[in-house]
Amino acid sequence: MNDHIDQPSLATLACRAGSFRTAEMEHSEALFLTSSFCFESAAQAAARFAGEEPGNVYSRFTNPTVRAFEERLAALEGGERAIATASGMSAILSLVMAVLGAGDHVVASRSIFGTSVSLFSNVLPRFGVQASLVDLTDLDAWRAAITPATRMLFLETPSNPLTEVADLEALAALAHEHGAWLVVDNCFCTPALQRPLALGADLVIHSATKFLDGQGRCLGGAIVGPAEIVDKKVFPFLRTAGPSMSPFNAWVFLKGLETLPIRMERHCRNALAIASWLEQRPEVRRVFYPGLASHPQHALAARQQAGFGGIVSFELVDRAAAWHVVDHLRYFSITANLGDAKSIVTHPATTTHGRLSQAERDAMGVSEGLLRLSIGLEDADDLVADLARALHGIA
Repeated sequence: MNDHIDQPSLATLACRAGSFRTAEMEHSEALFLTSSFCFESAAQAAARFAGEEPGNVYSRFTNPTVRAFEERLAALEGGERAIATASGMSAILSLVMAVLGAGDHVVASRSIFGTSVSLFSNVLPRFGVQASLVDLTDLDAWRAAITPATRMLFLETPSNPLTEVADLEALAALAHEHGAWLVVDNCFCTPALQRPLALGADLVIHSATKFLDGQGRCLGGAIVGPAEIVDKKVFPFLRTAGPSMSPFNAWVFLKGLETLPIRMERHCRNALAIASWLEQRPEVRRVFYPGLASHPQHALAARQQAGFGGIVSFELVDRAAAWHVVDHLRYFSITANLGDAKSIVTHPATTTHGRLSQAERDAMGVSEGLLRLSIGLEDADDLVADLARALHGIA
């Protein structure tokens, strides 16, 4: 009994970690919609600003609701500390700006979110940070790309949108062999399905906008890792530069985390049913889902993940066929988000990855016939019926 009290499960942490009560004794976490906080004296104000006394100062960098979200997410990921940011992209930018400098080098997976590719390829080089993009699953390519200036290995696993799976333990060993950090975007799995820190990663990135919220309501991001990096390097950057999460959004994410484990179970169950069905369709050239035995990294995913996730991608013959399906679906929303309770269909080549060159999309395997599905919480039979009707007539 005491072991369960001292080491609560993920479901319990999702509901209870980071909670505190004010003098009003509220049951739901309080929402502190305030830009600043008052002090009891001039001396206390001076001590707070100097960092000599803990406590709230200004909501750009200290807010109780945001702190509750940070503490809960850190507990779920098994990290010492978390810093919440305004979006997933601001989390990536904040980390890079906080820990890297001109002359440093990053090796990143080619199979990351299209905007992340643009950040590493087009924005950061203007500040002297160079990046090399490699195939996610090719460990030799990662090794060959490392230089004496490499300070960070960055990846998403499963990847977006082809759901490739990286061997985190192997990449962690490679990064540490060369004195670099391994940073993992855990957006697709969340800590309900995968805990990269336990597999050797140094830092975890989240777009809270996706599965952590679970209903597509707010923008947010987070960085989770050791206090030595998060407190001493990332927090000073956030305090100064201000890519901060709003208290309201943090409160929404706190509510989302309470149902994260049960939602991810349903996402996984629905996604496997739909991926298995799509694999039997003659119109479909290929299905990308780690839960299928045909997936190249199926065994690896089964080993390092507690579930296979809610993202299914599949390839049709060309753009015309893909757009036909998009335009004939009824239960799938046409939008570029993912991780919602409502199922979503996206054509990556003209949306999320549309700003990349044709050569970059080809290297990533993002073809004109590729569709990405974010499988929601609807009835799986209804979603299958919707897909069947939309696929009708495609050669």
